[in-house]
Amino acid sequence: MPISTMSSKGQVTIPNEIRRHLKLKRGDRLEFFVETDGTVRLIALNVDIASLEGMLAPAPRRASLEDMDRAIRKGATNRFRSRTQGEDKGARSRRAGRAK
Repeated sequence: MPISTMSSKGQVTIPNEIRRHLKLKRGDRLEFFVETDGTVRLIALNVDIASLEGMLAPAPRRASLEDMDRAIRKGATNRFRSRTQGEDKGARSRRAGRAK
């Protein structure tokens, strides 16, 4: 297991075995995450975005603008209905009286 020692300035040299494994080179950035159990994860932020191409399967179907508009209208209608169904009759009648 590779081991490193921290300097008085808080700097640590990453062992060569780990640098090779993470494909690290000078100037690469690292991100640290402290987990709830106290362990620390180190993530190398050196992945070239072009290398990610093709990782995800294509979408099962494409939505047209009309499909998206229809879904937005349906969601807005459902949200309005759920909000108005929770009101008491008196509040609805008072609101109806103001609309006249």
